[in-house]
Amino acid sequence: MPHASLSAPQPRPSPDSTSLAKEPFDFDEAFLRLRAALAGLPKAAMFELRDRGYGSLFEQLISSLISARTRDETTIPVSLRLFDAARTPEAMAALDEGALIRLLHGATFPEPKARDILALSRAIRDDHGGRVPETPEALMTFHGVGPKIASLALGVALGRPVIAVDIHVHRITNRWGIVATAAPERTQAALEAILPERYRVEINERLVPFGKFVCTGERPHCSSCTLLSMCRQIGVGARR
Repeated sequence: MPHASLSAPQPRPSPDSTSLAKEPFDFDEAFLRLRAALAGLPKAAMFELRDRGYGSLFEQLISSLISARTRDETTIPVSLRLFDAARTPEAMAALDEGALIRLLHGATFPEPKARDILALSRAIRDDHGGRVPETPEALMTFHGVGPKIASLALGVALGRPVIAVDIHVHRITNRWGIVATAAPERTQAALEAILPERYRVEINERLVPFGKFVCTGERPHCSSCTLLSMCRQIGVGARR
């Protein structure tokens, strides 16, 4: 199979001096390197939960909602605690709001998240026959569910080729120089034009830990990065 390289230049800011004499960005090679570099590092929360057996669309939707503005190290135990009490829309809808707030302790904004979880669980039970809708548009009718949460749940649970853009995906793909965007929503649209479908779920799986441990927001570890030869290092100063 031919490698998935970028065949046409993408609009981007003027390159820094560190972006000169780089290899063409090759998605197939990049993901091979990412898999090797991230082996043994903690997984992104939704993928960790999926691999522990919490991979239904409902469970992924709830955990993605919990994860908003919450660190993975907190999202995982909070989700596991909640799923010990309820794993289906019917069971979740039957919880008392106060009990749900207590189960969400540790996550950010537990009170509004509890209200959103109860509301969407009851809507799924009452309006959708207990079946979670399977389109981003339908999921985003639920309060608290935006494009990232809808895409992440559908991608991880059902393998749908949708791109969930969080701060790591947004920052790193702009730093690579394959997109030039100011907001995650624009990054999603830009990536949809160039990223092969086979990587549209995996990009979030890889770039969350990559962004936490290697390509960090401040002082990224460029000198030891396996993608240095392809990365344009947009916005990065001196190499480390």
